Amino acid sequence: MAKDFTVATHAVTGETRKFREKAPLKKRFKQNWDCYLYLAPYGIIFFIFTILPVLMSMVLSFTYFNILETPKFIGLDNYMNLLANDDIFLKALQNTLLIACITGPAGYIGALMFAWLINELSPVMRAIMVTVLYAPSLSGGAIAVWQVLFSGDAYGWANGVLLDMNLIQEPIQFLTNTDYMIWICIIIQIWMSLGAGFLSNVAGFRSLDRSQYEAGYVDGISNRWQELWFITLPAMRPQMMFSAVMSITSAFTVGWISNSLFGIPSTDYAVHTILNHMEDYGNTRFEMGYACAIATVLFVTMVLLNQLMQKVLRKVGQ
Repeated sequence: MAKDFTVATHAVTGETRKFREKAPLKKRFKQNWDCYLYLAPYGIIFFIFTILPVLMSMVLSFTYFNILETPKFIGLDNYMNLLANDDIFLKALQNTLLIACITGPAGYIGALMFAWLINELSPVMRAIMVTVLYAPSLSGGAIAVWQVLFSGDAYGWANGVLLDMNLIQEPIQFLTNTDYMIWICIIIQIWMSLGAGFLSNVAGFRSLDRSQYEAGYVDGISNRWQELWFITLPAMRPQMMFSAVMSITSAFTVGWISNSLFGIPSTDYAVHTILNHMEDYGNTRFEMGYACAIATVLFVTMVLLNQLMQKVLRKVGQ
């Protein structure tokens, strides 16, 4: 009975959505003019400070622009140089993909699983654990702590422990040795990954309708994993999508950790990322056209990955 009720509800919701989509825009605006009026301030600000800069960046990516002179249209030259002649960009792309492929899924899964586990705690313990896990994303990575931890002398905590245990004979230069730098960056990024996406998952678990679980038990749900896959995750799709967007964004925009901890440029460009490359050409060399081309490549990559995540999440619980 519960299953039939759910199917009927989805059918009615789908028909209502189709009717709204087929309704002319002018008619919908007349019927909901007050809603559009309330949304107008946000829409105007969002367009001016988000959409318009993105569009301007895409346009400038086809020009030579050094801030002082009028932009000169050069076609695809920036993209050709970027992909064919810029070895540093290819190194930055490799580093960014490595960091993103590890920290993105790890941060996303961690945000979801920690939120699920915390949801089972008492209100007081839940509030404490949320604060503890969310604090790293507010601390700005606590770069000073990581600098002390991986300091290249005997006073560094990591070197001190390794020397006391006789595992090494002399301090390791963690922050300049290319064998360790990329992995330190990954560790810090994962440590900071429980941010806004984690909070949205916590809120999503708290807002679930308990009657859905009762209906699930009637339909044959027999354990917690089935409950998670067939009830919890489908109901959490909006929060999961937001968390996915935040994970992808944070994974592909790693840059300030490299600047603060390893300097710019880092040793042999070991942790040089796309964001670092864009800042180098935009803020240091003032080659804004080339920097905009880098930003456009990064933007398109993130949009495509977000579309891929949407397709994957639509299959959850089906």
